[in-house]
Amino acid sequence: MKTRISFQEAPKGFMDGLMKTHLYLKKSGLDAKLIELINFRVSQINECAYCLDMHYKDAIQLGESEQRLYSLATWRETPYYSKAERAALAYTESLTRLNNHESAEKEWEELSIYFSTTDIANLTLAITQINTWNRLNRAFGTVPGNYQPGEHEVAPAVAV
Repeated sequence: MKTRISFQEAPKGFMDGLMKTHLYLKKSGLDAKLIELINFRVSQINECAYCLDMHYKDAIQLGESEQRLYSLATWRETPYYSKAERAALAYTESLTRLNNHESAEKEWEELSIYFSTTDIANLTLAITQINTWNRLNRAFGTVPGNYQPGEHEVAPAVAV
């Protein structure tokens, strides 16, 4: 596999908005492990090998268990996830697949039991953000396997 476009080759300013969003989400108050579960699940759905490698390693570093990660594709069939996580994962899948309009209202109601309006807005942003990263990495042919946790952390100098 060979990278088609590296992010270093992208035009100046290309990554600015994505990195500001990343910093915003880190400060949003959402649980970092929940964000990694979302990132990993979306990356499974979108078959983004680079992002799966990255978010697996980041989740493990945060203390997530291997069992919960390798079972994530079948989260409905396992007892490893809280009710809040299940609500977030259902919402995550719905936004990523965009094909299940009938259950959207039920998912929203379930989500609102566990999360505030602010949290739901931030979850929505996190889900759309990882979908964007998946599509960029798939399009650019980013090669998986060598990611080291924290490698892509942005300097706090970027104003949010």
